[in-house]
Amino acid sequence: MEENREKTAILTGATGGLGRAFLEELLKEELDEIWAIARNEKSLFKLREQYGEKVIPMAADLSCREGIKRVEEALKTRLPQVRYLINNAGMAKMGSYREFSVEEIHQTINVNCKAPVLLSSLCIPYMEEGSRILNISSASAFQPNPYINLYAASKAFERNYSRALNVELQGTGITATAVCPGWIDTELLQKEINGRKVKFPGLVSAERVAAQAMKDAKKGKDMSVCSLYVKCQHMNVKLMPQRLVMKIWMAGIGKYLEEE
Repeated sequence: MEENREKTAILTGATGGLGRAFLEELLKEELDEIWAIARNEKSLFKLREQYGEKVIPMAADLSCREGIKRVEEALKTRLPQVRYLINNAGMAKMGSYREFSVEEIHQTINVNCKAPVLLSSLCIPYMEEGSRILNISSASAFQPNPYINLYAASKAFERNYSRALNVELQGTGITATAVCPGWIDTELLQKEINGRKVKFPGLVSAERVAAQAMKDAKKGKDMSVCSLYVKCQHMNVKLMPQRLVMKIWMAGIGKYLEEE
């Protein structure tokens, strides 16, 4: 490997609240470039204006093969030394299975499951000892969650993939970490359902999640959990039968499912 290759971080979902928090963490690292990936090109260039020339905007829709291909071609052309791959792009929707179109199902699985696996596979050949993969999973990966069942299942896939990949990478000096936050205070949260304001137990800031995730990745941990609330949740769902866990979940969200 050539010594003068650009030290690069690749961050998907860069324009959202958690994406910006990770971008700010990456700017503290010794990096030459940060490839900021999202669908909205205008928002990406605003990031560059705000955070500086290290930020390389890369508009790509990761729900389709063409978006993945764009990243693949950039890797082949620029031959970077990938120090971080943060698969933060994700899709989430609360609702009954009846409310999902076939296209929404395809897109959710493509972005939440396919894209992290494909990008990890593409980036690992460009990584060296000390490189980190962070896949943003969720506390929803710990249990089946009715009415966010597709999201929760996709995040369980991402968590299991990341932890298993970390074992396969042993001996390379590269690590993979599943980041499993609870509710994060970003614009993605649906603040109101059927006229009712939603309460989010254990709500934390995006900055706290990103800082803890980076710290845990550097330690080589295969999973990052940033709050005591989520740590307790993780322990509880290990001890309780899943049917009981789902009943408790339904008791918590039931009032939001009522018709007005």
